Amino acid sequence: MATTEIHSRADLGSLRIHDHHRSGRKAGKWLAYASAVIGLIILVVAGASFAIRNTKPVVEVVTAGKPRAEGSVGILNASGYVTPRRRATIAAKITGRVTGVYFDEGTHVHEGQLLATLDDSDARKALDSAKADRDASQAAIADLQVQLRLADIELKRAQELRKAGVQSQEQLDTASANADSLRAKIDLAKQQVQTTEAKIREAQQAVDNCVINAPYDGIVVSKDAQVGEMVSPISAGGGFTRTGIATVVDMNSNEIEVDVNESYIARVKDRQRVTAILDAYPNWEIPSHVRTVIPTADRQKATVKVRISFDKLDPRILPDMGIKVTFLSDEPVKKKDTTAPAIAAMLPSEAVRDEEGKKIVFLVKGDHVERRAVTVGNTQGSDTEIVAGLAVGDAVVLKGPAGLHDGQVVEVKK
Repeated sequence: MATTEIHSRADLGSLRIHDHHRSGRKAGKWLAYASAVIGLIILVVAGASFAIRNTKPVVEVVTAGKPRAEGSVGILNASGYVTPRRRATIAAKITGRVTGVYFDEGTHVHEGQLLATLDDSDARKALDSAKADRDASQAAIADLQVQLRLADIELKRAQELRKAGVQSQEQLDTASANADSLRAKIDLAKQQVQTTEAKIREAQQAVDNCVINAPYDGIVVSKDAQVGEMVSPISAGGGFTRTGIATVVDMNSNEIEVDVNESYIARVKDRQRVTAILDAYPNWEIPSHVRTVIPTADRQKATVKVRISFDKLDPRILPDMGIKVTFLSDEPVKKKDTTAPAIAAMLPSEAVRDEEGKKIVFLVKGDHVERRAVTVGNTQGSDTEIVAGLAVGDAVVLKGPAGLHDGQVVEVKK
């Protein structure tokens, strides 16, 4: 029996896991965990690298411009937008339901032209009521005037009878009082007529407020309400109430608004000559001039607003179009050196890059860029003369990542 117990203990002892065996298994488990983590990191890094390689860099593009005419030198460039001095959102003076809209976007309107009508049923009822009160007061005046004529006759008779000693003084006083009372009633009725006339004018104004007319000649650029909608001069009723009927722009008031860095504002003065180029028409130079420099600066952007007028307006110039301007110097320019090479195009200096002593640009060809070596001339303001390597109208990268290379696929910034 004792021998059997000893053998059993020996068998159980053989099943025991010693400490050095346990530590070895833990080490293997941690090694497996570490390998899995390292593999995951490698996969993440590889995926990120693949994503970065396949991400198109975003570039800002500029168009090569025409060379400046002889005798005009640009001293400062800026960009902005065409903005009309007269742009109005036409709204109703009252809250009401739209019953008619008589325009569409692009409609040429004249001053006083009917644009829309509102429901005027309540206003017309008030107008009819005021007219009825006036007619009643005028009818009362007619009746009182008839009574006054009779009272005057009775007063005259009473005066004659009093002189003859037939009637008493009391009867004469009564006749006189009746005549005076009727005159007072007539005066009161006339005042009531004037009051009702004022109410009629007020009710008529309420009716007129239901008609919306154009304030000046212009073009409708936005149709903001439809028949059946509620409109109000103030925001009321949540999203179901409109605050405007239409937006009308006076195209004859179009001008340019640009922000000039305050460090260069000293170069700008009133009536200064300016050349403007619309983004939509890059080969069309528009003669312009500075109308005014707004006498305040934007502390957030460190810029000063400048307004520029076109020398001659054109139907192609539309509000909110992007535009670039070049402020020209009024100083006389030396005669051009005939031995100097001809200027092929003008380009912002920022678009020209220096690569190992060579001047290069990146042309945008479809969805990729092409490295192009250029020959540069003098600098005019913030522009550089391109003597060779570019043509007017070529799209060139203005801003983009430093690592651009020939043939790289890019995305043009809108």
